[in-house]
Amino acid sequence: MRGQRATWRAGCLWAAIVLLGQWAYAVQVPAAALEPAAAQVSAAVAAAQVPAPAQAPAPGGHSDTGNRPIVVCAAASLTDALQELGAEYGKSTGNVVKFSFAASSALARQIESGAPADVFFSADIDWMEYLQKRNLIQTASRRDLLGNRLVLIAPAASAITLKIAPHFGLAEALGKSRLATGDPDSVPVGRYARAALTTLGVWDSVADRIVRAENVRAALAFVDRGEVPLGIVYKTDALVDPGVRIVDTFPADTHPPIIYPIALTTGARSGAAQFADYLGTPAAGAVFAKYGFVPLH
Repeated sequence: MRGQRATWRAGCLWAAIVLLGQWAYAVQVPAAALEPAAAQVSAAVAAAQVPAPAQAPAPGGHSDTGNRPIVVCAAASLTDALQELGAEYGKSTGNVVKFSFAASSALARQIESGAPADVFFSADIDWMEYLQKRNLIQTASRRDLLGNRLVLIAPAASAITLKIAPHFGLAEALGKSRLATGDPDSVPVGRYARAALTTLGVWDSVADRIVRAENVRAALAFVDRGEVPLGIVYKTDALVDPGVRIVDTFPADTHPPIIYPIALTTGARSGAAQFADYLGTPAAGAVFAKYGFVPLH
């Protein structure tokens, strides 16, 4: 029956291609203009001809196959450390871990919209709270795992020198250019940056000159490419990019503590808890520390 349905769907889609061609001929639409639509229909035909693989139900009646990867939604600043840890975990356990790296704000909204995820690893507490209030994480699994520092960076070849202090000359150092950081309205690094600059009394002088990057790695790239003279990112991001250098580090008391909480989602598959626990081990902590993070436990 499944094969018959697939054949019927494929036939309908091929008929659609034929009708599309006939209509194009009648109204004299150039063939090139139809190529994108034809390609989409052809892809749909191919998909319709392949029946979905059957999945044996796991104990308890849930369809959770043992070979499905563990999906981790993690803040962009965790990219390098987690890729190393995920590879090591897969090698030692045989379990595949796949990562989705982006701004914590974007990831939280994706999870809220139903995107598949087993673990959420945020760059701030606020977006973890956002999911917890919506009952989208397992509260008992939540814990604060890492800390970080906020730094001012410049391109590696830049000669800019600044000492971060109250009312320091950030606007003057920018000249007619702009300052790159995450979007202060949503991206954690941008929120920390705004808080720090507000505390230091310089936010108003640069507020309208911010390049509002979609995540911290995007802000880092603006500085690395020399498109802006200065940026504010996490220390860990600056350490992995030879194209930038740290100008100075923001005092910890100028912004809220930079904390990375981790939790299982409410729909987490079996096996996700073991990976989350692994990230809290001393061995994983040593890898995080190598990249500049501060393990909290």
